Amino acid sequence: MSVQDYQQPDAEAVAGVPPGLWSSIREAIRGSHQDFTTGSLNRAILLLAIPMVLEMVLESLFAVVDVFWVGRLGADAVATVGLTESLLSLVFAVGLGLSLSTTAMVARRVGEKDPEGAAVAGAQAIFLGLGVSAIVGIPSWIYASDLLRLMGASPAIVATGSGYARIALGGSGVVLLLFLNNAIFRGAGDAAVAMRLLWVSNIINLILDPCFIFGIGPFPKLGVTGAAVATFTGRSIGVLYQFYRLLRGTERIRILTSQIRLDFQVLFRLVRVSLTGILQFAIAHTSWIGLVRIISVFGSAALAGYTIAIRILIFILMPSWGLSNAAATLVGQNLGARQPERAEISVWRTGFYNMIFMGVIGVFFLIYATPVVRLFTQDPEVVPLAASCLRILSYGNIGYAYGMVMLQAFNGAGDTVTPTVVNFFGFWLLEIPLAYFLALRVGWQAKGAYVSIVVAECAIALAGILLFRRGKWKGQRI
Repeated sequence: MSVQDYQQPDAEAVAGVPPGLWSSIREAIRGSHQDFTTGSLNRAILLLAIPMVLEMVLESLFAVVDVFWVGRLGADAVATVGLTESLLSLVFAVGLGLSLSTTAMVARRVGEKDPEGAAVAGAQAIFLGLGVSAIVGIPSWIYASDLLRLMGASPAIVATGSGYARIALGGSGVVLLLFLNNAIFRGAGDAAVAMRLLWVSNIINLILDPCFIFGIGPFPKLGVTGAAVATFTGRSIGVLYQFYRLLRGTERIRILTSQIRLDFQVLFRLVRVSLTGILQFAIAHTSWIGLVRIISVFGSAALAGYTIAIRILIFILMPSWGLSNAAATLVGQNLGARQPERAEISVWRTGFYNMIFMGVIGVFFLIYATPVVRLFTQDPEVVPLAASCLRILSYGNIGYAYGMVMLQAFNGAGDTVTPTVVNFFGFWLLEIPLAYFLALRVGWQAKGAYVSIVVAECAIALAGILLFRRGKWKGQRI
């Protein structure tokens, strides 16, 4: 079978609705017991992708809900969230880097039918997450205001947002643990459990956000700081529930109390894979900091417009990321089961489905960008800037779709080096210099930064496709 054949979905997925579709959807949400290394590949993708997509939608709700309510407080408050999130993106980079290696190692052990090995790997990931949380969180809590100033925040923004930044950055350990614990469930194939955990966190956040921001009922009126308090509370309760489920056990994984110990051989192997994984996402997220720094030159309105547009796009990219995570799990488990061809086909198919999804969303945003932005702000200065950003970014949707799946496929195989190299060239050597040139030298201002994002993401997608076709990832050991 050729690579072109891999890119085509099964005839049943195109000709009509496959029999038992609704029962499969219910099974995916409830939790599937299927062995993902055997049987229908389309069904395996469906059973993994649905809860993973819903999980990512719920994760992105944290950001969207915050902006929805904070947008009522003015441009400075939204800019505070944007600057803090750009710094928090470094924490996300660490969390995602640790998570992808955790998913890869747990998935490989599950594919090898070694549940004890999967549990031990999960326990080491948690130890690692706790250590990193302390290292990152304590200095961030102390120097939150200084970090905002470093990002170019005005005195007004520092005065408004230092409390938000202190809680969001100082409490970043819960973000790390939320990512890591869900990575354990995803690697084991328990995507539905990870999804339900985020339901708990998001319901709490949805309720508490307006209460803490505006002082509803017995809650104090904390302004923008209230958004950070609500999100921290929701995520913390979610993490506690994750620990409960890991210790109680699911159908696919359970960490016994006897396995809660340091296993330095597994820990060092996890660290080795995680280091390049962290670097991979750090490269991507520090490029975001660079973009925010360039855009901040053009004032609070431009920064607020970018913050709103990028939050909307992230909300849409999260389901796409969920599909990518499904591909990573399938790659890891099928390589563990010594079925590399099945792993490869799963990636091409997932990429094809992702492309269709993101393409439709891109067309929608090109037409309805302004009404969508108005859901988050009515500021007459911010709305046109945010709508312009959203339209420009939407031209790169197909590139985002394929790029995410391809790079996650490498990560699922335990090859974190290839995506790191691709990100280095795409973000640091292409995106940031191009953004600086177009925005400040050519005179396109913030639009120049937006165009650079589209160019870089499409270049990354092309490089990922070409490297994936070479097939060296099939021999990766972890």
